[in-house]
Amino acid sequence: MSGIYIHIPFCKQACHYCDFHFSTSMNRKEEMVLALAKEIQMRKNEFQNDTIETIYFGGGTPSVLTSEEINFLIDAVYENHEVGENPEITLEANPDDLSGERILELSKSKINRLSIGIQSFVEDDLKMMNRAHNSVEAQKCLEEAIKYFDNISLDLIYGVPGMSNEKWKQNIEKALSFGVPHISSYALTVEPKTAMSKMIQTGKMEAPKDDVAQEHFMILVETLVSKGFVHYELSNFGKENYFSKNNSAYWLGKKYMGIGPSAHSYDGISRSWNVSNNIIYLKSIQEEKLPNEIETLSEADRYNEYIMTGLRTIWGVSLDRIQTEFGQTYMDYLHKQAQKFMDDKLLFVENGILKPTKKGKFLTDGIASDLFWVNLE
Repeated sequence: MSGIYIHIPFCKQACHYCDFHFSTSMNRKEEMVLALAKEIQMRKNEFQNDTIETIYFGGGTPSVLTSEEINFLIDAVYENHEVGENPEITLEANPDDLSGERILELSKSKINRLSIGIQSFVEDDLKMMNRAHNSVEAQKCLEEAIKYFDNISLDLIYGVPGMSNEKWKQNIEKALSFGVPHISSYALTVEPKTAMSKMIQTGKMEAPKDDVAQEHFMILVETLVSKGFVHYELSNFGKENYFSKNNSAYWLGKKYMGIGPSAHSYDGISRSWNVSNNIIYLKSIQEEKLPNEIETLSEADRYNEYIMTGLRTIWGVSLDRIQTEFGQTYMDYLHKQAQKFMDDKLLFVENGILKPTKKGKFLTDGIASDLFWVNLE
């Protein structure tokens, strides 16, 4: 199984917290769509022995594309790659793009999963984040979407300065009221060179607090698990049969191809990434050159990636796999590094699988970095 990720590098406006690659100018949108289709065609031989099981439109804001443009890109995938019988085809979308008419259009396309960037149902939060939609649009788009789509995910952000536990609980309850089968939720983080970073530096905004984020995370986990959601990855909760196939493939180390500026690819041996510049990307594709860099992963790289992705999921880190793929030296090192976290009740081993405890889940990324093998070579 393999997946194709298509990066749409356009947004109506810049969210204050976002450091993804995008442009707020739509001047080259049509040219970009043609280039994305061209890259799909140029890379038709990369996964020729694999079946494409997922197609994911990310960004940026993919919902700024017209339905015709989305269908054009899906057709390009089908024309150049072997696609499975019932692929998961996800469109990330913002509420302000999802009118009733637009949702109906999308329901008639091959798109069968919507990932909607709600972030919050609270008006003040949305203004602080500089989101393009308001609270009314957030609720209205979900009311319409559930009429036509069964497989819907929505995003929420926690750890927002000034967000009380009660307000966070209300956000979660509002999300649950729509009956969506998947929720992705992320802590508000301050990335360098973002508007939010500058606002905090100049005292215009309070910095997010780790202890608040951790409290919100625990509330989130407890609430969603009590409602039948499976906490299958650090930031993702799904009802049975509604886990994101695209994201699960990434965490399980399966192959994927990234199309578009800044998109990453992985073939099991090497990782590559396209240039994060729309103009350079377009020029390269027009000259039929792939604008990417390639890195062959060392044994240590592969070990570290497995530790990082494994600990974030319910599938954990298989000690048998560590032994088989990486050998006794890595196994001994993992045991040594993990012991202090096991003593502190942050990690545990169950049926040969290393996993974070309930207490350790929020700290997973930090724990993983301590388990990485550094300077092996």
